[in-house]
Amino acid sequence: MTKTYSMDSLKEKLAELSDVIPTHSSVVYLDYPLYGNVGDLLIMKGTEAFFNAYGIHVRERWNAENFIPGRKMPKDAIFVCQGGGNFGDLYPHFQQFRERVIEHYPNNRIVILPQSIYYENEENIKRTKDILTAHPDLHLFTREKASFQFAKRHFQGMKNIRMMPDMAHQLWPLEPAEKPSEPVLRFIRTDKEANESLQEAGEPDTYDWPVMLSDSDKRGIKRLQTLNALNKKAGNLLPIAHYWKRYSDRLVNKSVRFFSRYESVVTSRLHGHILSCLLQKENVVIDNSYGKNANYYNTWMKDIPNTKLIQENGAKTEEPPVLV
Repeated sequence: MTKTYSMDSLKEKLAELSDVIPTHSSVVYLDYPLYGNVGDLLIMKGTEAFFNAYGIHVRERWNAENFIPGRKMPKDAIFVCQGGGNFGDLYPHFQQFRERVIEHYPNNRIVILPQSIYYENEENIKRTKDILTAHPDLHLFTREKASFQFAKRHFQGMKNIRMMPDMAHQLWPLEPAEKPSEPVLRFIRTDKEANESLQEAGEPDTYDWPVMLSDSDKRGIKRLQTLNALNKKAGNLLPIAHYWKRYSDRLVNKSVRFFSRYESVVTSRLHGHILSCLLQKENVVIDNSYGKNANYYNTWMKDIPNTKLIQENGAKTEEPPVLV
């Protein structure tokens, strides 16, 4: 029998992460997003909320640009890698960063928070498998059934593969910042994951994360990214993670206010859908280019009230495709 989930139970499900990140343990949080994709910022905020809820001490925070693998770490420090949808070869920069960390720290536990998996090249899958299976204490959490099945099939020899909802669910519930004053928000992605056959982008009333953020917001992000690069050259003397926490809080709060203005949401962004649910808004989620949204919806969200999925007729969502 297929299990049904509520927003309460999805947050409670995340408590199972304490099996591998025990309460009061000490962690190094890696790959936090230093850019303007608010969906990834929601994941980061949910991760930090999880750390706080379970008394986990974060000894260091590093983004993918300023961490130097090989840096000395105590053996009892648990490396915790940011979750999201960039596991595979669609976003190679982040995947290569994770793989370097895994190779450099065979004596530390490494936990990869819930990720969706997508590969276009069979050789890249083999490379990842060799790196993952060589580590004796690596724990991979997949974000939906399709990615879980993919990992079990392609990463044979890796024992610690489990399934967990997105870390943004730790933020449940979010209070709307204001009463709705507009009917429907169309929040449609415009990047490489856009599903052109299902969505209509570019209309005057269509938004995406880059459109929602102001030029001032983008300049602030760029300044912090530049400071981060200079800081690395100087030996990482400045607390970039602290600066970014304050600035990213502002970006997330702005997004909550923006979504709060609308009665309902139509979106092809997974975190447009999740944020709508966190705010208890009626919403329709459109599948992305390779089935990520549909896979997530069918795994966790299909019984959440006032939600609906639009996907290709006959689309298969059992396992992320590999294009070779």
